[in-house]
Formats: sequence, structure tokens, C-alpha cells
Amino acid sequence: MFRELRRKKQELPPEESMDILRKGTSGVLALSGHEGYPYAVPISYVYMDSKLYFHGAKTGHKIDAVKRQDKASFCVIAQDKVIPEKYTTAYRSVIVFGRIRILEEETEIKKAVEALAVKYHPNGDEEGRQREVEKFRETLCMMELDIEHICGKEGLELLRERQ
Repeated sequence: MFRELRRKKQELPPEESMDILRKGTSGVLALSGHEGYPYAVPISYVYMDSKLYFHGAKTGHKIDAVKRQDKASFCVIAQDKVIPEKYTTAYRSVIVFGRIRILEEETEIKKAVEALAVKYHPNGDEEGRQREVEKFRETLCMMELDIEHICGKEGLELLRERQ
């Protein structure tokens, strides 16, 4: 169903791909946008229970796209160092494909918001997180991307270092 990586020797093991998702702080969510145009938006996220969670407003381009089509992809770049003298980059990245949905149940929304808040402010306290969430709760929308396929890749320069 999903295409295999053409340059198989550059493919990262699944554990490394998941580690990139765990450690990353932002990525690009790609959806089917208005009138069939692709819509790719940089976004913060959290990786939890083998799924990705995002937040946004309850209305707007992103939400319209999610409601129109549940297929999505998400890309995280873990490393991208330009090597000018070699006309290349030392990169490591991950792309996932899956189905995205808007969370409806209050318990799953709360769990996703909490995980996101802890990721971006790990030293914050429960009371502070709750205050922040309450400020935006009326307009807050949480989404879940159920990963169906994951593929990590690294540039040849990093592959050579590994070998």
C-alpha cells in the first residue's frame, strides 16, 4: 500500500524513527487542502502511544482540511546540516502517513492536551497547565494522527559516519 524507500540503505530502523518523533519539537502536517491543493502547515505536536497529537483552533483551513479528508502525512526533520564543500546536507528525517481525526471525547482531549503541555513545559506544575488550558478551552481543538506507516531516512554523509 505504501511505497518503499528507494534508497533502502539510508532507511532508519523503526526505533530511531520513533525516537525522532519523541524528541522533535515541530514538524509539517500535510493535508488535502481547499479545491484539491495540498496544504502543509508547520505545527507543534506530541508523540504518545504510537500516535501523534496536534492542537489548533476549532475553525480554519486546517480543520476544514481534516474534516474533508482523513488521510494525512507528517514530517519531522531531526537534523539538517549543510556541507557546502560537498554540495549536500547531513540530514535525518521521518515521514509518517496515517488517518487524522478530531478528538471529541473530553477524556481523550484532556489526555492529549496534558501530554502536549508537559512536553513543552516539563517543569510546569499541574495548576499552571490547567490555567493555561482553560484560557483556550472554548476554541481549542485537539487532533490525533493514527500512524499507518513510518519511514525514517538519513543522508549519505551520516550513513558513512555510522559505517
